[in-house]
Amino acid sequence: MSPVEESERPYLRVAAAIRHRITSGALRPGDRVPSTRQVVRDFGVAMATATRALAVLRDEGLVVTRPGSGTVVRAPEPPARRAGRPPDRALTTERIVATGIAVADAEGLDAVSMRRLAAELGVGPMSLYRHLSGREELEHLLVRAVFRAHRLPDPGPPGWRAKLELVSRVEWAAYRRHPWLPELISLTRPLLAPEAMAHTEWTLRALDGLPLTSIEKTREALTLPAIVRGLAATAAAEMRAERETGMANDQWWVTLDDEVRALMASGRYPRLAAVAPEGVQDLDALLDHAVTRHLDGLAARLARSTPEP
Repeated sequence: MSPVEESERPYLRVAAAIRHRITSGALRPGDRVPSTRQVVRDFGVAMATATRALAVLRDEGLVVTRPGSGTVVRAPEPPARRAGRPPDRALTTERIVATGIAVADAEGLDAVSMRRLAAELGVGPMSLYRHLSGREELEHLLVRAVFRAHRLPDPGPPGWRAKLELVSRVEWAAYRRHPWLPELISLTRPLLAPEAMAHTEWTLRALDGLPLTSIEKTREALTLPAIVRGLAATAAAEMRAERETGMANDQWWVTLDDEVRALMASGRYPRLAAVAPEGVQDLDALLDHAVTRHLDGLAARLARSTPEP
């Protein structure tokens, strides 16, 4: 095939158009590029063509897919480190933790090891053990650092409902920014992290004065964050799947397109066939729905005014 014929392929034309937006500065590092569905609408091409066009840009290193953010323009590679290692006295626990968070955010918690952090920091692996006892302490400090960066205001907005909505949003923001965090949060075996415990204390304080038993208040302080963490764990699982398969969520659905169409056309799932895809894939909207409905139920319980036995 001649170069002219090759360049006329639809997916290459689409890739060239988006590439021009990136190289011209119209799309900057971190900006979202058109999704496959948007490419289909904007360029009038098939879903498979749109998927292939974005794959070309991904292979070129111009874009990267991030769960929760979609496909975004990739930041330029940082300059190579100078040869030689800085003296160990330049190493601090804070630097180690910040580096651990950066690696976990980019590649997942499995990528965080003492050896990897030592390489990132340009020090010998044993240098880290002068500041940390090992992986367990590191994970504990990662959790503390994230919750420290997501403090709750004192006293917070007026009213129990506004307060519970706020704590849910703050924790959701922490999970979305750090998708590995749900792996380190447990309801039954929680880390004794003061910054995380402060969130529970703040939630319980929001329930002060309400006609609820102590057991109800305890369950409320556990149930609401469990809802948030559960949806965040779904997002984290999607991120792992993308890393392991190299396939974004919309690409994965494309591979199942024929099978999905056949199942929906069978007539056995009329209600599923009518489900809007955006109602399933928009986790932020699902979080809003879950928190709102949960708090509606609590409001109805409070309207009965007397505590349950």
